[in-house]
Amino acid sequence: MRREKHMNLPINKQTILITGAGRGLGSEIAKSFHREGATVIINYRKSFESAKQLATLLGEKAILAQGDVRDKDELVKIQQDLKKQNITVDTIIHNAIDDYVFNGDQRKKIDEIEWSDFEKQIQTSQKGFLNLIQVFTPDMKAKHFGRMVTIGTNLFQNPVVPYHDYTAAKGGLLSLTRTSAIDLGQHNITVNMVSGGLLKITDASKATPDSVFDYISSITPLRKVTTTEDISDAILFFASPWSRAVTGQNLIVDGGLVLN
Repeated sequence: MRREKHMNLPINKQTILITGAGRGLGSEIAKSFHREGATVIINYRKSFESAKQLATLLGEKAILAQGDVRDKDELVKIQQDLKKQNITVDTIIHNAIDDYVFNGDQRKKIDEIEWSDFEKQIQTSQKGFLNLIQVFTPDMKAKHFGRMVTIGTNLFQNPVVPYHDYTAAKGGLLSLTRTSAIDLGQHNITVNMVSGGLLKITDASKATPDSVFDYISSITPLRKVTTTEDISDAILFFASPWSRAVTGQNLIVDGGLVLN
């Protein structure tokens, strides 16, 4: 029986859709892929000004795409607009989160948090990822190539600060990452997760007290808090030919705080 040869595109030949790329970690991910020669699609929901500034900074091979991942119709519109330009998506980085603040002891405790808080995070992380799969993987299947990377957290393995809603949503996203990897693998579509620790510094983490950053740094083998650059560069691996036989995995990038 003849073995089918799988296509593996180098990063500089890929078109990368990054959700929540208008600011924070998503912006840094876009910069990393653009630096490697990829065409980057900067998806944003509300952050038009910062997304526009990023697109201007990157210049050629940077495309703006407004849309809410929770709304499947908006993703279909993005796909159709891209196809009018003869562009299809090769790789998706699902980075978008609902508005969230990592505020240490000011967080909602387990006896006061409401289910609606969980739903907000689940809608963006899990429903958003399902929508992305269903809208964009048909084109990946047609090409017999696709890469999908979700953004997780080390908090579901070491909840240094128990952000209940955020952590639960990301834990479910890890499960969806692994189960979708099984269904999509036959089409040469890999699905993996990259999980960081508390990042220094994003819009979500700017409310984090310095004492929390200091504590995490003190108990981390590398004696540093993870940066957005650390995470975005690690994500490149899962889009590259080097990871062609890796799927359903969760790579933790946190300086060694979590060892598994």
